[in-house]
Amino acid sequence: MRIAVCDDEKEVRSLLGSRIKRLYPEADVCFFGSGEELLQSDRQFDILLLDIQMAGKDGMETAQELRKKDRNLVLIFITALEEYVFRAFDVGAFHYLVKPFTDEKFEAVLAGAWEQCRERIGKEQKRKPESEERCILIKTGGVHTRIPIHDIMYAEVFNRKVMIHSVHGDIEYYGKLSDLEKQVGGDFFRSHRANLVHFKYVEKYNATEIWLEKGKALMAKQNYAEFVKRYLKYNSAKRSSGHDAQ
Repeated sequence: MRIAVCDDEKEVRSLLGSRIKRLYPEADVCFFGSGEELLQSDRQFDILLLDIQMAGKDGMETAQELRKKDRNLVLIFITALEEYVFRAFDVGAFHYLVKPFTDEKFEAVLAGAWEQCRERIGKEQKRKPESEERCILIKTGGVHTRIPIHDIMYAEVFNRKVMIHSVHGDIEYYGKLSDLEKQVGGDFFRSHRANLVHFKYVEKYNATEIWLEKGKALMAKQNYAEFVKRYLKYNSAKRSSGHDAQ
């Protein structure tokens, strides 16, 4: 989640940043000292904590310009004056925090904003057409082949060659399994130095082998406990999101 803090007081920016990081260590937090600086940024944010009373372009003017290019931004105004509350909702503010506010109030408001963003992102991912799914590009024999990551069942390496086994067939190329592992993401697991498996296609496993929908991969005994932990977490996440794990 990407969160921006825009306030012309450095101490306030620092305080808000520390509160955010304490609640959500994984958040990507950026700081801006003025509305002009924020508007000049080419980055897009999920949540914005915006001071209203700032020198130059104030928070209301900044919010009005931001809304023209980003309707999904979750906007939280921060100010010392309650008189702006009705104008705040004219620009689709999520909430309005009046200084000074308690840690409990800040936590509640930020949690609501975080949940709203999480739900929006989840809906967008469900609507995403298959053509936009993440893919990798493999070069073999001078030909570049595009492979959707969700179609890869597992991969193996031997003699400096990687063999990808997908639902549509196999493809071999010169490369490193470690590079492929970085590309495909967290739904895959390096079960053995020679094998990378996609949790989606796992059917059964033991401490030495993994059986997939098509084919079989090796399991290094030292990786078994971590594999089980990650596989159970994967299945739990799929059930929570309404998808059946395979």
